[in-house]
Amino acid sequence: MKMIYQVEDKPKFKSNLVFAFQQLLAIIAATLLVPTLVNGSQDYLHMDPAAALFGAGIGTLMYVLITKKQSPVFLGSSFAFISPLIGAAAFGFLGIIVGSVCAGLVYVVIAIVVKLVGIKWVDRLLPPVIIGPTVALIGLSLSGSAISNLNNGGSYNLISILCGLVTFGVTILASVKGSKTMKLIPFIIGVAAGYAVASVFTVIGNVCNLPYLQVVDYSAFNTLTWGNIIRLPEFTFVQAIKEGGSMLNGAGDIATLALLFAPVAFVALAEHIADHENLSSIIERNLISKPGLKRTIMGDGVGSIVGAIFGGCPNTSYGECVGCVAITGNASIFTIMTTACMAMLLSFFNPFVQLVNTIPTCVIGGICIALYGFIAVSGLKMLQKVDLGNNKNLFVVCAILVPGIGGLTLNFGAALQISSIATALILGILTNLLMSNKKDAED
Repeated sequence: MKMIYQVEDKPKFKSNLVFAFQQLLAIIAATLLVPTLVNGSQDYLHMDPAAALFGAGIGTLMYVLITKKQSPVFLGSSFAFISPLIGAAAFGFLGIIVGSVCAGLVYVVIAIVVKLVGIKWVDRLLPPVIIGPTVALIGLSLSGSAISNLNNGGSYNLISILCGLVTFGVTILASVKGSKTMKLIPFIIGVAAGYAVASVFTVIGNVCNLPYLQVVDYSAFNTLTWGNIIRLPEFTFVQAIKEGGSMLNGAGDIATLALLFAPVAFVALAEHIADHENLSSIIERNLISKPGLKRTIMGDGVGSIVGAIFGGCPNTSYGECVGCVAITGNASIFTIMTTACMAMLLSFFNPFVQLVNTIPTCVIGGICIALYGFIAVSGLKMLQKVDLGNNKNLFVVCAILVPGIGGLTLNFGAALQISSIATALILGILTNLLMSNKKDAED
């Protein structure tokens, strides 16, 4: 895929600010949603979404530093760790930090192993016939979330669907029919159009007292005062200091936290490799070789630890970021770095956080149709060179797509749940190994 800006290219300062804001729009909803979901599922503590945004930014900068500015990836709050975070909440903010450090250390250890043994095992264990459908599955598995968002996260609502489709349609027009500048910022244009249409319906709904038309919830602005325009995020390490670690007692609790977080880190690792393989195909550079899997995994692990210390949420590479790179043709590492700095700065600016909270989920849903669709198509593109006339390859693809789309998960008590994507990947790897062994035996 032809990039307008390659990794090392540096867009003009003003343009880069706009591009970075677009990347921020692509990732911010998910980054803020993770702590919100954790807060709604337990009563022990309150995680600050603004702190999570700061953690994502500083974690991304750590990743960029460790990967030597060669991998245009943004790290955001990981949904895979929602269940462990809910469990860790019982141990207080220090428990969240300890659990996140355990998860990050898994990445660090694996990165060291990769450095010692090399990356040839990746090509053998994860050939295109496995990575292709897995990447496609990542996009397809998120389609339900996109459609749920299109309904504004609630019951069936044609007005919400219309606003989301306007967002999607304008994004398409800006990306395909727009000027060169518009093609670089289709998400900003799409979100602005969708928000404007939703606001018109909301005003009419408020005047006529028709809740069905009230798509935008402006109540987030009610908390704004002149005294809290600039607001210090409630950093996790600060909260832990205030607690004094009173809820975490001894090695037994630490072992419990390790069992909550470490297994999930192994699951998230598979998605890390898939995201980087996908991005490699988009920018036509092998990130697994350069900067190397050892650096990307190390960057992800260290970035996750640092991000969690500030924001509470372990981070992971974001498919939304990959989709944004694919659609806009902008892979500049300077845009990613600017996005990270912007996330950190804006986490202190309360009106921005509240403005993001007023963006209707149906508008986000319209954007997600494009983002998740591009992820799925990128995976299917990897299958172009795979011989699907070969039954072995067909069975491997079947083993990934059907269980993955069907939602097959593996539960081992309350401590570990293997997601449908990870389960599908494991089944694909086992099927491929089984076929290879059988072939070798026949030879």
